[in-house]
Amino acid sequence: MVKDIEETKKKWAAFLGVEVPPTQPCGDYEITRTVFEGKPAPKANSLLAFFDVGPGLQIELIQPNEEPSTWRNFLNEHGEGMHHLAFQVRDSKAQIANCEAAGLRLVQHGVYGDGGGEYNYLEAPDLKCIIELLESYNR
Repeated sequence: MVKDIEETKKKWAAFLGVEVPPTQPCGDYEITRTVFEGKPAPKANSLLAFFDVGPGLQIELIQPNEEPSTWRNFLNEHGEGMHHLAFQVRDSKAQIANCEAAGLRLVQHGVYGDGGGEYNYLEAPDLKCIIELLESYNR
C-alpha cells in the first residue's frame, strides 16, 4: 500500500533493475462491483502497478483513493507497507467458505477491472495479515 504510486514504482524498478511498469486504474464499478464490509462501494478505487519478479511471484503496488476500502483503511491505520498475500485459486466460493470456517473474515471483494476474474480479501488475525484469493475466469 503506497501514498504515491508514481514515486514508489520508480524506486522499486531501480531496486529490481527493471523497467518502470505502467500505472493502471483498478477499474470501473460497473465491472468491478466492489463490495466493502458487505456493502456496495462504488467510489472505492485505486491505482495499481505490477512487477513480475519470478515464477509465481508478483509485487503489486496499490495507491487507494480516499473512499472507504480495505486499502484506504490499511494506509490510514498502518501507513505504507505490505497489505496482503495473494493466492490463485479455483472455486472462490468454496475457498472462501473454507477460510471462513477457519476463522478468516471476508472484508472486500470484486471483479478485475477487465472482467477476467475476481479478488477476495479476507482478514486473517491469527496469521497477522490479509489473505487475497484470486480466481481467473476461463473465457
